[in-house]
Amino acid sequence: MNPTLTTIGLLCLSNIFMTFAWYGHLKSLGSKPWIIAALVSWGIALFEYLLQVPANRIGYTVMNLGQLKILQEVITLSLFVPFAYFYMKEPLKLDYLWAGLCILGAVYFIFRSEFN
Repeated sequence: MNPTLTTIGLLCLSNIFMTFAWYGHLKSLGSKPWIIAALVSWGIALFEYLLQVPANRIGYTVMNLGQLKILQEVITLSLFVPFAYFYMKEPLKLDYLWAGLCILGAVYFIFRSEFN
């Protein structure tokens, strides 16, 4: 299987877990003590790491560290916006578009040597 596609797939899955670990407790555990939310988040984060570590190891065979990081940020924003809108019921903001355009610029600069 293509290492780039495998990396992207694993990072997408890991990021879904991490988004819920970082932010899901704000909605679902808001009335619980913070320590409970932290323990639940750590439990969710374990699954994130079980996907993220192999993703980065596989990705590092075809990308450099900066490229892996920018790829992660693109995936993070791409998954965070639907999470915020659909799960957290946050309104869509134009700022998400501007942030996305900034990250698109980062993608260009970090991967431009691949296109020359």
